[in-house]
Amino acid sequence: MARTAVSRRLGDRLRWRVAEVTERRTESATAVTLVLEVPEWPGHLAGQHVDIRLTAEDGYSTQRSYSIASAPDGTRLELTVQRVSGGEVSPYLVDEVMPGDQLELRGPVGGWFVWQPEQQEPVLLVAGGSGLVPLMCMIRSRRAAGSRVPFRTLYSLRSPAELLYGPEIRQGTPGVDVTHIYTREAPHQSARPAGRITPDDLARHGWPPDFAPTCYVCGPTAFVEKAAAYLVLLGHDPERVRTERFGGGED
Repeated sequence: MARTAVSRRLGDRLRWRVAEVTERRTESATAVTLVLEVPEWPGHLAGQHVDIRLTAEDGYSTQRSYSIASAPDGTRLELTVQRVSGGEVSPYLVDEVMPGDQLELRGPVGGWFVWQPEQQEPVLLVAGGSGLVPLMCMIRSRRAAGSRVPFRTLYSLRSPAELLYGPEIRQGTPGVDVTHIYTREAPHQSARPAGRITPDDLARHGWPPDFAPTCYVCGPTAFVEKAAAYLVLLGHDPERVRTERFGGGED
C-alpha cells in the first residue's frame, strides 16, 4: 500500500497541468515574475522547481526548468524568469506572456536542494545572478512559517540594474542578512569594489564552519563550482554544501 501511495504522488507530480497567468511583475530589464494559478497543485518545498513546456502550432515542443520563487500558498505559484539571449523559452516568457495566457507545467521537482521549516541550523545562501530565485523562495518560506532560524545571504550580481526583488530585499526581513557583491559595476557608496566572489567574502559575511550551517549555492555552473570549493576550503562540511546550477558563465 505504501509503495502504491508513493507511486501515485510521484505520478501526480510528473503529470502536465495547465496553469493560468494571473499577474506579471517586472523585476529588471531582463527578468519578470509570472504569477500562476495552478489547479490541483500538490504543494512544494522551498528550493524545488517546475518544468515549463511550450508547444508550437506545428507540434514542435520544448521545455525548460524554472525555480519556484514563492512560498507555498495553495494553488498560487510564482516563477521568476531571466531572459537568456538566443534562448527558445525564456524570451517568450519574459517578453510575450501576459495575464490570461496559459502555460503547461509539471512538478514540483527536486528533493535535495530544499529548505524545510523544521530545520534548526543556521543557513547560508549564496546566489549568482538569477540563482537567487530558489533562495528567495527559502527566505519567503522562512517568513511564512514564522521560523527564527538565522539566514545569511551573499548575492552576487553584475550591477545594481540587475537586482531582483529590489523593494523586498531593501525592506529586509528580520533574521535575514543580505550582502550584495557586484562583479562589474558597484554603486558609488559600496565599500567593496566590483569583482567576483572570494573566500574572504564568504568568511566575512557567511557563517563560521563550527556553526555547522547548511549552505545553499545556486547560479551559473562556474560560479557554483567556485563558491562551493571556497566553502569547503574554509572548513565547511562538504555534506552540508548543497548546490543547484544552470548553464552559463560566472559573471
